[in-house]
Amino acid sequence: MMLRFLISFLPFIVTFSSKAQTKYTVNGYVRDASNGEELIGVTVLVPEMSTGVTTNAYGFYSLTLPAGKYKLQYSYIGYKTLIREFDLQRNTEQNIDLAAEVLEMEEVVVKADRVDANVTDIQMGKTELNMAQVRKLPMIFGESDIIKVIQMQPGVISAGEGTSSFFVRGGSADQNLILIDEAPVYDPSHLFGLFSVFNSDVIKDSELYRGGVPARFGGRLSSILEVRTKDGNNKKLSGSGGIGTLASRFMLEGPIKKEKSSFLVSARRSYVDLFLRAANEKNLVYFYDVNAKVSWRHNNNNRFFAAFYTGRDDFSFDGNFGFGWGNATGTFRWNHLFSDRLFSNTTLVASKFDYKLEFEDPVQGFIWESNLEQFSLNNDLSFFINPKSELNFGYHLTFRRFEPGNISPNTEGSIFATVNQPKAFALDHALYAELQQKWGDKFVSSVGLRLSVFQNVGPQDLILYDDPTDNININRTGTVNYGTLESIKTYVNPEPRVSLMYLLNNKSSIKASYSRMVQNTHLISSGTVPLPFNTWSPSSYYIKPQTSDQYAIGYFRNLKDNMFELSVETFYKDMDNVTDFTDNAEIFFNQDLITVIRQGKSWAYGAEFSAQKKEGRFTGFMSYTLSKVERKVPDVNRGAVFPANHDRRNAFNIAMTYDLNEVWSFGANFTYSTGRPMSLPSGKYNYGGLYLPDVVSERNGYRLPSYNRADISATLSPKKFQTKNWKGQWVFSLYNVYSRRNPFTIYTRTQQDDNGNVIGNGTGKEARLVYLFPILPSVTFNFKF
Repeated sequence: MMLRFLISFLPFIVTFSSKAQTKYTVNGYVRDASNGEELIGVTVLVPEMSTGVTTNAYGFYSLTLPAGKYKLQYSYIGYKTLIREFDLQRNTEQNIDLAAEVLEMEEVVVKADRVDANVTDIQMGKTELNMAQVRKLPMIFGESDIIKVIQMQPGVISAGEGTSSFFVRGGSADQNLILIDEAPVYDPSHLFGLFSVFNSDVIKDSELYRGGVPARFGGRLSSILEVRTKDGNNKKLSGSGGIGTLASRFMLEGPIKKEKSSFLVSARRSYVDLFLRAANEKNLVYFYDVNAKVSWRHNNNNRFFAAFYTGRDDFSFDGNFGFGWGNATGTFRWNHLFSDRLFSNTTLVASKFDYKLEFEDPVQGFIWESNLEQFSLNNDLSFFINPKSELNFGYHLTFRRFEPGNISPNTEGSIFATVNQPKAFALDHALYAELQQKWGDKFVSSVGLRLSVFQNVGPQDLILYDDPTDNININRTGTVNYGTLESIKTYVNPEPRVSLMYLLNNKSSIKASYSRMVQNTHLISSGTVPLPFNTWSPSSYYIKPQTSDQYAIGYFRNLKDNMFELSVETFYKDMDNVTDFTDNAEIFFNQDLITVIRQGKSWAYGAEFSAQKKEGRFTGFMSYTLSKVERKVPDVNRGAVFPANHDRRNAFNIAMTYDLNEVWSFGANFTYSTGRPMSLPSGKYNYGGLYLPDVVSERNGYRLPSYNRADISATLSPKKFQTKNWKGQWVFSLYNVYSRRNPFTIYTRTQQDDNGNVIGNGTGKEARLVYLFPILPSVTFNFKF
């Protein structure tokens, strides 16, 4: 209803805005002249009126101006600025091809005429990762990994070794929505975090929202990472790839019909397992992933895209124990122009995440499997009212199927019986509208509202409890049967969003934002490290949606004609209904799991400092985050306040690159963070000579040592490899240069001597540190044709 009302109201807005003076619209797409890729964030400036717009996420722009003669200036970092003169006497379609700017190595580039998004963009708490800039950063294992760059941004804390997960402004890892071509990815790790699921060869653009999240996004409390892949070269056949010591990759793209349709396909695979097989080792470790995309321009009003991703990790140890996980996504997208000013993006999305653990043993053999499937229909519209006003609105519908976990014996003599956690289903509706308005030359506002309507639906046999919070005396009182798509529980939550920007002068600005976010999917985790082997569950009859209210204010300043970008942001985030387990909860094989789940409050606050240099031979950035995260949950830590698992007070990062000449370039990065909190046993009970399981008396009462690591890389681009049709380079890198034993986790075991013999009567305990990666050298040959 809301969507129909907004569309029906648009003609009145158009009529009202055009009464005072005859106006016409110029619109179109801005593309890369070499391959036809749409360019995101291109500035389209009208110097005569001191106003302009930027291209949206699909390379589209629209400007409505009074009739007259104009010069339109198209500018984008790394491309030649283009100026087009025309007499606007009718609605005009103007598609633009921008050519890349070739710069001499000795030249230090200063662009005084570009619009500086760091100062003038209303969006705060946002990091744009242009792949041309990302590729200049240190290439560890021969690849530019956007997740490693994300983990070094202000307000972002790395989860540590063994995962590509990250924490944003006091939120947990499951509170980040990670999208690839608008489809969610539930675990972004490959090979215990050495690689991420994002192949740099196919990435066109990405954005991380830490605060001030636009109204079109929802479903998570802390951040949105949106990654877009290339559409494919529609002008000529081309490709790229790399051959490395740990993994290799290859990407091929080209036209299906020149300048009308294109394809892209890429694949990566590690081959540690091949070496292990050759050495007759039983331990096998590998990952692979595949990206594919087809794009078709029917005309300027209708464009179609189909994208696909699949990836998997598999591990096997001694041929007896193994585990694996994988993501698969599919996206079909239709861009349509209803009019010169009304742009529509309609998307069909499918996503699946699953994992499996298996232990082969005659007595204790079992298979544990879990998966989550999602299907979505999204319709997003943008109405470009005039150069100072833009209205975005739409409707999203999502269906999810949760299979929390099934365990079954894999041998006839196994002691395990088949146990299936009940499946769950959910429908998620969202309506939103957001108006961005420029008020004169200095003030910009964005006001939006998202309405979330979540339904936990059948089929389900809902178990009722006398007291669902009593995990000692569990008393089931009955079962209620719900049919397919029958509503079990409905939650309605409004999500207001406000962002403000005031330009102090052409070098500095102040920004502020407020956003309310709602999350209806919960990661039921038993550990402090976000591994793939955790269970996702929807809001339900017993579990309420998580909510957060975030307030932020910041100061932004640029120096030396925009060569240096500086910013400081402070934030406060209040979260409600965060999920946790009761103290000493029994989790595995617990069919009454709901009785050990609790919901409570969490809060976080902090300050983020950032400095960046984007131009010249020497480039890089620094970030420092000072923050604190606490929780208070009933029946957790005896009801007392405790630090969250991801509470890391200090985080410092620096990344640098230096182009020595056209042949050699060097990169280095350093990361430091305070050690994360964790829980350790404080004792055990002896009852009649039987020692009961270890007792944890204080939640997160201990802290791991601090995490720090330095990486370096050197890139050699021999001139003989730099031809018109072929480019090649060698990348030499060292991961963890000084081989620091960064803690992955700590576990406790019975005290043992140096020979592995139990000390005393076996009642003593000792803590053992687990770390993953020492210094890791790699050599990779990258190529492009």
